[in-house]
Amino acid sequence: MSDKIEVENVNHPGHITRVDAVKYAAAKSALLAILTGQEHGLTQTEMMAAINGQIDQTLFPNGAKSGWWMKTVQLDLEAKGQINRIATKPLRWALA
Repeated sequence: MSDKIEVENVNHPGHITRVDAVKYAAAKSALLAILTGQEHGLTQTEMMAAINGQIDQTLFPNGAKSGWWMKTVQLDLEAKGQINRIATKPLRWALA
């Protein structure tokens, strides 16, 4: 059985979900690498496109499920104040 980590969701305060810790860590590392140096942030579409170049291919072969994991990490880090949602059209996210 794999280790689990508790994640939050900025859209549902107080709601905790347990997910695979190894996959979460890989997706978090990839998302932070994508957002680093992005002064004006990235849209969700830009993050989804960029994640496949950063994500661990042994855990996510051909990017399988990487979009779901990217969104899970984005919502968790946003809830924890590590990334910010920029209210533009379309929405953008940047490191806090």
